[in-house]
Amino acid sequence: MGDFQSDFTVILICMISTMIIWKLYKSSRDDTHLPPTPFRLPIIGHLHLLAPSAHRAFHKLSMRYGPVFRIYLGSTPCVIISSPEMAKEFFKVNENAFLDRPNNPTIDYISYGGEGFIFRPYGSYWKFMKKITMSHLLNGKTLDILLPVRRDEVNHFIKYLSQKAKVGKSVELEVELGKLTSNVISRMVTGKRCSEEEDEVKDIMKIMSEVDKLFGKFNLSDHIWLCKNLDLQGITKTSMDLRRRFDVLMERILKEHEETRKQKMETGEVKDFLNILLDISEDESMEIKLTRENIKAFILEIFLGATDTTARTIEWAFAELINHPNIMKKAVEEIDRVVGKNRLLQESDISNLPYLQEIVKETLRLHPAGPVLYRRSREDCIVGGYHIPARTTTFFNLWSLGQDPTYWESPLEFRPERFEEKQIDVRGQHFNLLPFGSGRRMCPGISLGLMMVHVTLGSMIQCFTWKAGNYGNLTSVDMEEGIGITLPRANPLVCVPVSRLDPLPLSV
Repeated sequence: MGDFQSDFTVILICMISTMIIWKLYKSSRDDTHLPPTPFRLPIIGHLHLLAPSAHRAFHKLSMRYGPVFRIYLGSTPCVIISSPEMAKEFFKVNENAFLDRPNNPTIDYISYGGEGFIFRPYGSYWKFMKKITMSHLLNGKTLDILLPVRRDEVNHFIKYLSQKAKVGKSVELEVELGKLTSNVISRMVTGKRCSEEEDEVKDIMKIMSEVDKLFGKFNLSDHIWLCKNLDLQGITKTSMDLRRRFDVLMERILKEHEETRKQKMETGEVKDFLNILLDISEDESMEIKLTRENIKAFILEIFLGATDTTARTIEWAFAELINHPNIMKKAVEEIDRVVGKNRLLQESDISNLPYLQEIVKETLRLHPAGPVLYRRSREDCIVGGYHIPARTTTFFNLWSLGQDPTYWESPLEFRPERFEEKQIDVRGQHFNLLPFGSGRRMCPGISLGLMMVHVTLGSMIQCFTWKAGNYGNLTSVDMEEGIGITLPRANPLVCVPVSRLDPLPLSV
């Protein structure tokens, strides 16, 4: 009996020892299969490495640690992906694992608890919203119906520039392009312009500007565990105030639409996005019923995602053209040859202006409106041979794709002609250039955004020559980047327009 107890004790110790050794070995193997990571500091993690801009810092770190590596934002583990090969694994091979977006209390509160589309977790509701977005709001038929709105606002913008040209006054392009895109979106969404009178839509655009700045701030409460329950920066308080103000304004607009909708339908007036969403909310045949909160959250996301991105892309393109007069000249010659001087460039002309398209692609390569895309892994997966645990915040550095020296010759040079040699699209199929993302969660507004960028930029080139600076006394402008989630310029682009067509060919 004593021998049996002794033997059993030895066997038990061996079993426990084996289990401990196996667990330690497995843990060691798991660690070695995690992506590499730089040395991190207590509490703040790698925050000190991310100044002055995250996308450039990520690119610099990828040069040392490879196209897949880990960082810690405070105590939050993140994975950074920075190459076309890894992009393919990320967006194509492992797309199902990266269909969610990371969330935080600020985004959650302002977006009505993720009741819209952009910030909603992947699932049946998200798929429903994607379906109605592509089949009702941003489909070709609706965009064609709302073409007069876009054309009218571009004409209005060109007339404004002409007035400035007549008196030799300068224009701050960020401000004026922001007004243009805000007016287009507000008219398509609510039927109203936002910059002529003090109304609800103008106030909403002011709120959107504040929300954009708020989302661009690093919130200590989200990533530093010592600050988890503290609102040291006042971000929670600000988000609550912004949500309250937006909600009040949207209620007024919704009630106004509900009161006038029947009359508009009887007169055959063109429907805006809000009317379409209200129709869908009343349609009993829909598999999911839209609530008032769903509509408010969705409208907030449209305003937030469709204004600054377009305006800043046009601004970056124009800054590059001013610094490259030979490229500007070539673009003018193409437009004069294809469009002529007796009418204003239209959306239907874009397909016949390949060099203008190349200029836009080159701008998106060097200055993507959203240089970093972020997702959250829904399940464990392997990317680049590394283990990515579930619920990991994953940043995809879109800016790095345009800097890949193995694919792009002289990647820092602005050279649109490179796209004559490389037939590459920007709609998510070529992983060397993904300014709108790729896969199921890519930007649904690609067509609208590209039309606005091409037509506005082309019209500015067609109708005016430009001199940089407040008094037209500069031959070049700086290309320093500012800080923000939609890649602003650090310094305003101020130019003096000089009419090259008189009178302006605004008639179609």
